[in-house]
Amino acid sequence: MTPTPRPEPPARTPGRLGPLAAKVPEITALFWLIKILTTGMGESMSDFLGHHSIPLAAAIGILGLSITLRLQLRSPRYHAWTYWLAVMMVAVFGTMAADAIHRGGHVPYSVTTPLFALGLAAVFLLWYRTERTLSIHSITTTRRELFYWTAVLGTFALGTAAGDLTAIELNLGYLESAVLFAVVIALPGIAWARRRLDPITAFWTAYVVTRPLGASIADWLGKSHDGGLGFGDGWVSAIALLVFLGLVAHLARTRRDIQAPTHAPSGPPDHARLDTPELAVDAV
Repeated sequence: MTPTPRPEPPARTPGRLGPLAAKVPEITALFWLIKILTTGMGESMSDFLGHHSIPLAAAIGILGLSITLRLQLRSPRYHAWTYWLAVMMVAVFGTMAADAIHRGGHVPYSVTTPLFALGLAAVFLLWYRTERTLSIHSITTTRRELFYWTAVLGTFALGTAAGDLTAIELNLGYLESAVLFAVVIALPGIAWARRRLDPITAFWTAYVVTRPLGASIADWLGKSHDGGLGFGDGWVSAIALLVFLGLVAHLARTRRDIQAPTHAPSGPPDHARLDTPELAVDAV
């Protein structure tokens, strides 16, 4: 049975007092699957490009991030292709940035991991002090969207460093690290289900851990050291990209991940506080 596509959400118009739709997708099981896929793909693509040409890798990372984020920020509403391509390039660039600090600056992961964690915490603190909410249901203004993407970039850099810290510096290996982070990512979901953790904290905790989880799986498949299977970063990147394109095409066709619009209060959009519903994990 073919699912009924959801209607296109209303565009964001400056000063509009009508319903506004968040420019990020609804949180479903498919959201988490694609998110973990992009983290692994970002890891393998970054390593594959870096091993062949560092200048080429840097050019693709910087230009790709700039173009996709510009398209996302300029779009008046959420589109699956625009959003997920931006996430993919954030994954690639975030990996490159974390690896550049470690390899180029010879800074150990035991140092970069807590530094990235502090930086991400600072972003969340400033975001909350400015907007009084961290809910992704409230990403309906340009300022909130800028906070959101800054936080997303921070989660990728932190996750890259944390994954390599456990797998390499702590000698756990890639498979063991993947198992570790799979257990860790389940904890906020369990706590949320038992009503011991608020949904926004549960979401962002799980969001951060998807990065080292996906990266550890990709490294386990692609690398030939630290317990890896050695299929190669190129093959892992290519297969992950094909699966990614198929899943995003499905979302773009069905539009099942579009959030329902919420009514904006009076006043300038970038200064409004939206009392949004709490996050829900919906079935796909």
